[in-house]
Amino acid sequence: MIKRLGTGLAVLWAAATASYLALLLAPGDTVDILVGEGPDTPEIRAKIITEWGLDRPEVIQYVSYLWRLVHGDLGRSYQLQRGVGEILLTQVGPTAQLTLAAAGTGVTLAALIALVTGGRGRLARGTASAAELVAVSVPPFLIGIVLLSVFSFTLGWFPVSGAAGPQALVLPALALGLPVAGVLGQVLRGGLERALEQPFAVTARARGLTERALVARHALRHALIPAVTLAGWFTGTLLGGAVITEVLFGRPGLGRVAMDAVTGRDMPVVMAVVLLSAVVYVTISTVLDLAYRAIDPRIRG
Repeated sequence: MIKRLGTGLAVLWAAATASYLALLLAPGDTVDILVGEGPDTPEIRAKIITEWGLDRPEVIQYVSYLWRLVHGDLGRSYQLQRGVGEILLTQVGPTAQLTLAAAGTGVTLAALIALVTGGRGRLARGTASAAELVAVSVPPFLIGIVLLSVFSFTLGWFPVSGAAGPQALVLPALALGLPVAGVLGQVLRGGLERALEQPFAVTARARGLTERALVARHALRHALIPAVTLAGWFTGTLLGGAVITEVLFGRPGLGRVAMDAVTGRDMPVVMAVVLLSAVVYVTISTVLDLAYRAIDPRIRG
């Protein structure tokens, strides 16, 4: 765990440094970049110079930037005239709600598909594989457009946009969760089929354990190891897909904030979103290490 924490801190430092270098290497004056399309007055420029230490040596500027990050100071958006931390805090809830719902949808669908088709005949596995391939190949925004066309515009079952109520969460969660279900379903089914061929499965059958009990008690745990490994991948997929999905479905959240910040050249917000993504990735990677030990006791040794 000490090694994992050290690696996580190194990743966060690299993300912070890359964001800072992106600011310095961007064409134009640093003050102009930080002002962006916001109000431009001598007072604001003087405040930026003081906050970012632009009147001091570059090394001191960099150390001061890291020091502010360590203390939770993400800077200020001079376009929105608000603290970046405040902006992210007001938008992180809807994005967390969407990504958790999408992850739950993807994992649930993948588990159901794997349990139903694992070890079955060619027809069942072939049908499931074809559906998984389509889910993986089609971009989330295109899935979202199809879902909107069918279930919102045509049938009217779900709202077209907004985040009011659970119904508004169904289609965005499906749009983000289906690609995750496609990949995890393939991995889980393959892991189940390999586990069912292992010697412990033969022994369990010889003792009279039913096939369903064998899958639930033993095979599923073995199949989870490669699936858990992919959790880092689908975390990045969900965070990246949330940007387009939130815009497509008219939802509030970090995705919309990031899109507005990029198009409006609001660099402090862009840098903060990059750092927040790195924090989420490092946190999930650390949790996965603990999950490995809980799933497979052999790793503890």
